[in-house]
Amino acid sequence: MNTTRHYSIQKHSTMIHIFVAFLLVSTSLGPVLSLQSVPDSGHRQLQNCTLNPYKDIQKLRRVQAYLKKINKPAVKTIQSPDGDVIDCVPSHLQPAFDHPQLKGQRPLKPAVRPKGHNLTEAVSESFQLWRDTGESCPKGTVPIRRTTEQDILRASSVRRYGRIRRHVRRDSTGYGHEHAVVFENGDQYYGARASLSVWAPRVTNEYEFSLSQIWIISGSFGNDLNTIEAGWQVSPELYGDNYPRFFTYWTSDAYQTTGCYNLLCSGFVQTNKKVAIGAAISPRSSYNGRQFDIGLMVWKDPKHGHWWLEFGPGLLVGYWPAFLFSHLRSHANMVQFGGEIVNTRSSGFHTSTQMGSGHFAEEGFRKAAYFRNLQTVDWDNNLVPLTNIHLKADRANCYDIRQGRNRVWGTYFYYGGPGRNLLLSFETA
Repeated sequence: MNTTRHYSIQKHSTMIHIFVAFLLVSTSLGPVLSLQSVPDSGHRQLQNCTLNPYKDIQKLRRVQAYLKKINKPAVKTIQSPDGDVIDCVPSHLQPAFDHPQLKGQRPLKPAVRPKGHNLTEAVSESFQLWRDTGESCPKGTVPIRRTTEQDILRASSVRRYGRIRRHVRRDSTGYGHEHAVVFENGDQYYGARASLSVWAPRVTNEYEFSLSQIWIISGSFGNDLNTIEAGWQVSPELYGDNYPRFFTYWTSDAYQTTGCYNLLCSGFVQTNKKVAIGAAISPRSSYNGRQFDIGLMVWKDPKHGHWWLEFGPGLLVGYWPAFLFSHLRSHANMVQFGGEIVNTRSSGFHTSTQMGSGHFAEEGFRKAAYFRNLQTVDWDNNLVPLTNIHLKADRANCYDIRQGRNRVWGTYFYYGGPGRNLLLSFETA
């Protein structure tokens, strides 16, 4: 066993024993002061309550059981400058292979890319912070961001960790999710591709996030919604910081019980040893300065039917097995590109969480966030331009979008905004 990993497990075990002893002593001393959340508020207050040692011990045991299940044995560990620990896990031991339909198998060989795909675009070799160390994972392993106790305890529950908090609809703001997106529907889609600029938008509290991504969608926006999602996100609740991070997500039942972020459940199969899903992206774009974007492509392998993910110039990250889905086993009926935020109204009015660069689309290059070279994949595995484009901004005075087309960027758009601003100064919504 790796020495660092062995020490970490010993330390966590010792901490639990100490905490359990503390709980037992505390209950003999009567009521104590504790921190308790106030619903719909970003504040916390002190209240008198009695600790429930059995409940707390059970929760800690569930946390430890989950950590033991999700953090696989590593042959090497890498300490990232941002505090993450990256475990180099043998590829056949990654979480995906806990799934009953994948047990005993190994990752598939790379799929055939769509025709018309250009691999000549350059990208920085150091596109994630953990790679700045100069360390890399050995052949036959995949890099996985280690999940910590603190990660899980920030979630509403162990069961909900790594999942979107509630059932959401793309076409509704009723659940606090707001979008500025380009989408195309009305046909059968077998993938999508775009390059999107990377920023570090401000997120005002840990229960909100800001992201930019590609959605592959099938089914209705009811209980049978299937989605595949990939992009970058800032999520203090999920990661404990405000770095933009490369992420994936999937669901086959409208975010209810299936699917998860990244590799936090059995689903996505990673095949690449250079990219850590959930790790911080570096460099990032700066206002009126250098712009940095990442290429993303998701497409359905014509041979096996699995959905593959490519990051940057030809880095195949891995695939979502077709059996995870119902509608997406055949094709998608919508593709979508753009930004999303969560508005919790924690202060009683609209959030100041930013989308994209935090600036409106009208400001343009070097100031507003963008997507460029938007394409879809057709039934014959060809990359083709979008032909039936729709734009949607759920709250245009907070986050807006402007689309265009030219020879260099093909179909592109600018999007984003500051959230609550002077335009909303007299509103309470």
